[in-house]
This record gives sequence, structure tokens and C-alpha cells, in this order.
Amino acid sequence: MTSHSQYATGASRTDIEKALIAAGKDLHSLVPADLAPLEDFHTMGRLATSQLVALTGLSPQSRVLDLGSGIGGTARYIADRHECHVTAVDATEDYCGTARWLNDLVGLNDRISVHHADATALPFADDTFQVVFTQHVQMNVADKFRLYSEAHRVLGNGGVLALWDITADAHGDPRYPLPWADHARQSHLVTSDGLRSTIQEAGFAIHTWNDLTEQASTVMQALLALPPNPLGLHAFVPHFAEKARNLTEALADGRVRAIQGIARAKPS
Repeated sequence: MTSHSQYATGASRTDIEKALIAAGKDLHSLVPADLAPLEDFHTMGRLATSQLVALTGLSPQSRVLDLGSGIGGTARYIADRHECHVTAVDATEDYCGTARWLNDLVGLNDRISVHHADATALPFADDTFQVVFTQHVQMNVADKFRLYSEAHRVLGNGGVLALWDITADAHGDPRYPLPWADHARQSHLVTSDGLRSTIQEAGFAIHTWNDLTEQASTVMQALLALPPNPLGLHAFVPHFAEKARNLTEALADGRVRAIQGIARAKPS
């Protein structure tokens, strides 16, 4: 299984529990919205999640895979808002355990199943899902063709791949650490055109490809300017303030791009 040691602190549940208590939350009466400030581990947070989900036309009958689910924010958002069952997969065991705990706290265990697995070798049969979400995952995956080939395999013909990702640009390399990588060797950025080509080679037809770098830069700058709050990604992501500053700087000066995409699986 691909190792993502920069995520595996082993303390995400303990850290999040402390943050919730510090924010005055009652762990016995939490609702999904209480977790919104800290559960979307990607650029623009909940705003990006809601924008991407809105493009997919989900219904309660949709069979959804959240690929690279982290602590489960997107899966909970979808299960709560759209009342469909979501399968969540992440390669970091610590995050999987925390996701199950949070699902239970907000009463969504019956709608979400969490699997500790490799995104490039999924433990599911062909044509299992109708929609696959992947947000800020491919930056940690060297073999992107295998990643998207697996997504294509588990999607039925016409199934939807919804992605929100960071890509490289010609302006130079970003400064590390970043939210997905402490060092350059942990990061596998490719250009937007390169990512698009790989997705097409894996069997998808691109339907939507939006460069939201300017919006992402503006939102991230606004988030950095907010007053301190116990709830946020800093609660369980080591050195998050520095990582977020480096990402915001790279978005602002064009060293990375923020891409929102929708693709459909073509017949194999």
C-alpha cells in the first residue's frame, strides 16, 4: 500500500476531540454541521466540496465512492445532504479510524462505510459505483494512470469522476511544506494539461475543466486572515499554518493551479 507518512500522526482523533471540547461542543449531541470547519482537508474547504458535489446531480439512490477520503468530510457532507450511501477509502489508517468515530458521533454510520485501502488497487468489483469523488489525492500518487484506471474500473459506463486538485505550473516549484507534502519527494505534481491527458488516457471523456486558481487564492487569503478558532485543520494537521501559507503564496503567484473537473467513464 502507498505510504503517506506525512498524514499518519496517530493522534487525529485525540486532537479533534480536544478541539471540539475547546470550542464548547457537546460530543453527545453533535450534528454534521458542527464538523464543517475542520473536516474538509483540501483547498477552499467546505466551499470547494459543495461546489464540486453540486456538479454531479446526486440522488439518494446514487452509489458514491469518496476516494482518498481523509477524515471523511466529503463523505459525511454527501451522506447528510443527499441521503445516499457513501463508500470512503483512505490509505492512512489513523484517518480511517477517526472518520468512523466522527461518523458515529453525528449519526451517519448507517450511510457511510470506511475502508483502509490503496487508491491504486481498490478492493471493489467492476461497475460498483456511479460517482467517484477525488479531492487533493493525485498529488501524492506517482502512478496517476493507475489511479484513474482504477476509478474507471469501479465506475459503470457513463459514471462520473469528480475531482478537485492542485497542479503544477511553469512559474517554478512551490515552497514546502505544503498540506499534502512535507517535502518535494512526497509530492507528485503534474501540469493541468498533463493531468487532463492522463485522465483521458484512463478511459474518461472530460466534461468540465475549470481553473479556479484565482478564486482559491482569494478564499485561502481570507481564511488565513480569520481570527483564531479551536476548530480547523490546524487541530490535527501538524504545522498547518505554515503549510497553508505556502499553498496560498503558490496559488497567488501562479506556481500551482487549482483545478475542478468532471469526467465521464467511456466503455472499456
